[in-house]
Amino acid sequence: MYEMRMLRTAAEREEAAALVQDRQRWLTMHGLPVPARADIPALFREAQTMSAGLYEDGKLLACMIPERDPDLGWGQGPCLFLQSVHTLPGQSDDITRLITLWASDFAARLDLQVVRAETLARHTLEAEPLAALLRRLTDNGWDVCGSGPGRDGDRVARLELPAEHRAGLRALISCQVHAPQPAPDDRSNA
Repeated sequence: MYEMRMLRTAAEREEAAALVQDRQRWLTMHGLPVPARADIPALFREAQTMSAGLYEDGKLLACMIPERDPDLGWGQGPCLFLQSVHTLPGQSDDITRLITLWASDFAARLDLQVVRAETLARHTLEAEPLAALLRRLTDNGWDVCGSGPGRDGDRVARLELPAEHRAGLRALISCQVHAPQPAPDDRSNA
């Protein structure tokens, strides 16, 4: 069984930071972009960051920071925003599918209509390897809503996913994530 839960302890947060570093190393080795302006591993180490992880039998498969209604500068209406989603390198696309199912259901349980996320897009959305990633995401139900400056200033592809109650999902993914509070406007700190 899978479990999506808050990262509560220093050890869990350090494990998430290590996963992010592993993913960033993997991206660099494969010639793919990594965020230029933000120290993402440090963000996951911070106790005040309300981060969450996807686990299978105690193994961390992915981590992210779910936020409610951040000021993204794009998109209409309130949303669940998945900031800094990172998956364990060498895993199948099934992790992305699980995150997608969980996020859609979690947003619906929060009475939100949409989930939003961003992924780095240094080149056009049609250029490989980004185009292949976006095809996998759209195959999982995400809509690509163009590109532009992201939350941390990097150029990103903007993604939306409709919220949807998913009956029976709790038999596959146990959810121990707290309802995120509205995110503070941190654009002035950039």
